[in-house]
Amino acid sequence: MRYFASTIRHPLVKWAQRSDKLFVTVELPDAKNVKLNLDPEGKFFFSATGGVDNVPYEIDIDLYDKVVVDESKASCTSRHICYLVKKAESKWWSRLLKQGGKPPLFLKVDWDKWVDEDEQDEKSAGDTGFGDFNFS
Repeated sequence: MRYFASTIRHPLVKWAQRSDKLFVTVELPDAKNVKLNLDPEGKFFFSATGGVDNVPYEIDIDLYDKVVVDESKASCTSRHICYLVKKAESKWWSRLLKQGGKPPLFLKVDWDKWVDEDEQDEKSAGDTGFGDFNFS
């Protein structure tokens, strides 16, 4: 299959939250030229190339609320890129995106990392930076 130079695809993005942070995982094996721009108003932009053909991938979304850029972190592995995004205000978000309605097809809840609001205190005792992320 051949891709045109202007064709941009969206990688699978999984997310979970705690009251004070978001876990955002971009599933893109062998990502190259990874760029992330996160601004305090919650604008999240990601771009990279992936695969043998270096196909361009991009995400440009507005998060539900403001974030703290200086306290947010990223980690890249050969299979995915993980972001720990610090919320500006410690509260549960009703959704990931600012706009309501049905989320884009590439955006999924990360049920492996999801914790319900009433269960957060039980889980947070062992929380170390990236929570339950395993970077091996």
